Order: sequence, then structure tokens, then C-alpha cells
Amino acid sequence: MEIIEKYFTNLSPVQKSQFAGLADIYKEWNEKINVISRKDMDNLYERHVLHSLGIAKVIRFKPRTSILDAGTGGGFPGIPLAILFPESVFLLVDSIGKKIKVVDEVIKALQLPNVRTMNVRIESVKWEFDFITCRAVTQMPEFLNWSKGKIVKKGFNDLPNGILYLKGGDLHDELANLQRHFRVYELSSFFEEEFFETKKLIHIW
Repeated sequence: MEIIEKYFTNLSPVQKSQFAGLADIYKEWNEKINVISRKDMDNLYERHVLHSLGIAKVIRFKPRTSILDAGTGGGFPGIPLAILFPESVFLLVDSIGKKIKVVDEVIKALQLPNVRTMNVRIESVKWEFDFITCRAVTQMPEFLNWSKGKIVKKGFNDLPNGILYLKGGDLHDELANLQRHFRVYELSSFFEEEFFETKKLIHIW
């Protein structure tokens, strides 16, 4: 929890309580339904929570911003972002039902009224959103294809509406033929921990 307060110093008491509660909730549910590796459970706040909040170092979602978290897995980056931006609305989707079950339990335990879930593939979602978030679900061209027609054209945030994609490693080949505007942010610019040395956030619009 200390690592979150290190980089986000203006959390409300409610937000501090919600972030602090993540460890026990995930520990309990991960023992029943494995959605996070045991090694990563020991580093939950760094490798999952803070990693998710890398998006918040690039954009502060304004009230009423709508976000689709595609392939949310155990609820990342959607859950940490929903805690940080309680006035924005989130839809977390995943094709694997047991993962959504865990996410539903986390939402219920933390009392997050701004989050809904669906057990579907992203292609099945019929609505438009201001942003789509994702953590390395698949190769970029395939993800862009899945996301087609799901982003509201006119935005009101400080960044253009689009995709916010968290990924690590060498992205040169994936981005080489991208026929879209994009910008790559190095998460090591925001977080000093070794884990973030190769981690990036790609904004595509």
C-alpha cells in the first residue's frame, strides 16, 4: 500500500481504505479461483495496482468519462482506476467467467458503484466509450480490429479519446505499421522501481 501513496499523495480516506483492502480480497479469492500468479500476489501493489495506475500519470479522467476495460482478467487496470476516478464510469469485460466472478466480488467488497462487468469478448460489446484500457491482451493490430467502432469520436478530456494500452518489451514491430496517431509513454519516467524499466503505455487515437 505504501507504494501507492508514494506516487499518489492526494488520496481521500475512502480511496486509501479501498486500496488497502485490495490485498486481503485478492488473497482470499485467488486461493479459490487463481487469477493472479502466486509470485505476483506477493507484489500485488507494484505489479498490478501501480502498473494499472500508470494510466493516471498520463491522463486524469474527468467526471462522466466512460471507460471500457477490455480483457480485464482479475480487474486490472479497471479496478484501481475506478478507485482513483470515482466520478468516471467503467465497464470491465472478460471472456472467462471465473475471472469476472472474482472481479464482481472485489467490486462488491469495495463498494464501487461506478463499475459494471460483463462476461463477454470485447467484440460483443455494442456501446461506444471515451477510452478503452487494456493490459497486453493480444497483438496490437488484432486488438485494434476488436476495438473498431467502440470509441466516441468527440472527447472532453485532456487527451483525445482512444485506446490506453499497457504493455512491456520491444513494441517496434507492433507499432511499425500502425495507421493511427499514437504516443508511447515510458512508465519508468513516472515510477522508479525496476519492474517498470521495460513497461510502456501506448495511447492510440
